[in-house]
Amino acid sequence: MTYSRPLVYGLVCLMTFIWGVNFVVAKIALRFFPALLIGPLRACFAALLMLPLYWWHQRHNPRRSEPWTWRELPLIAALGVCGITLNQIFFIVGMARTSVSHAPLVIAMTPIAVLLLARLRGQERVTARAAGGMLLAFSGVAALNLGPGKDAHGATVLGDFLVFLAGFTFALFAVFGKEVTRRHDAITVTALGYVSGAIAGLPLLWWLARDFAFARVPLEGWLWILYLAALPSVAAYMIFYYAMTHLPASRVAAFSYAQPVIAAVTGLLVLGEPVTGTVAAGGALVLAGVWLTNRRA
Repeated sequence: MTYSRPLVYGLVCLMTFIWGVNFVVAKIALRFFPALLIGPLRACFAALLMLPLYWWHQRHNPRRSEPWTWRELPLIAALGVCGITLNQIFFIVGMARTSVSHAPLVIAMTPIAVLLLARLRGQERVTARAAGGMLLAFSGVAALNLGPGKDAHGATVLGDFLVFLAGFTFALFAVFGKEVTRRHDAITVTALGYVSGAIAGLPLLWWLARDFAFARVPLEGWLWILYLAALPSVAAYMIFYYAMTHLPASRVAAFSYAQPVIAAVTGLLVLGEPVTGTVAAGGALVLAGVWLTNRRA
């Protein structure tokens, strides 16, 4: 099947923009919903959007993956709870306690978490250069939280740590789900993960919904939740998997370095959140460290 290289690169740029803007959208959504309520709401909406995509894929994909079995379901469900439910709860609760400029730089540490977990699983090896890159990246995060102006615009150590946990739970999903994705395509694993993650979040959603006046939320608030579910959670992931079939993984990953820049510019324009010297310096260290960690010889 032929494809257009400019179209693929255009879609990757769109994916990068969606994920970059996601931090600002999360901040806006917090104006309408409590942080803990947004996570399970987002997961439920995303699951509802993923199911039709999964069914369509199963019917029209000429090279279907192996059919999943009930014995595999507990593992896939655990991956969904970790990579979907916990990931989104940690992310939105963290965003309520940190700034738009800090969060994407902390999320940028996710490839390092993936590498360390893969090393523990025997899937990767950590070179001296990678270890040096990790130290550089961690020093950047330390600069963000210890340098002057570290508390600007609501950034806190706790908030940054919660955002880091969001990236870490996704890293767990990526590493421990690798064996599953060898037998099943990405859409199948993602769809089942979202459904199981949404089901796992239902008790929390029910508990919080009892005392929340949904009728008072304006249409704008629901549209922001729908954005979080449809674009970063579904559309961007599908673009990512599509791009990975046509471009080298390193080339797709390189676009992620633009996300903190997009987030910072969007935060400045939409929320009036300036980029301080501490954020710029710490961000440079983080991105340089992540680049060095993932650079191949």
